[in-house]
Amino acid sequence: MINLEPINIEGHIFLTISVALPKTNLLVVSNDNGYIMCGALDVALLNEKLKDRKVLAGRAVGVKTIEELLNAPLESITFEAEERGITKGMVGREALLKMI
Repeated sequence: MINLEPINIEGHIFLTISVALPKTNLLVVSNDNGYIMCGALDVALLNEKLKDRKVLAGRAVGVKTIEELLNAPLESITFEAEERGITKGMVGREALLKMI
């Protein structure tokens, strides 16, 4: 099942995407500029092979719900996220606010 819902974070609207897969969930919270995602995100690929695309993204691991994703520390981030002041260990919700 796929679930799409808007979420308001400090007056800014983001889209949450949850995809129920066998034995796991794919989780994303995004806006027009960037996104945070569960462990399925391959940050190394974005930073190495797709560097020219300047993808603004971060990854949290071990999360099972959107709420956990919003409150989890980011385990890895793209180079573009670093440029926006997003750091490893920053909570997902805080990182999203830097993507506005």
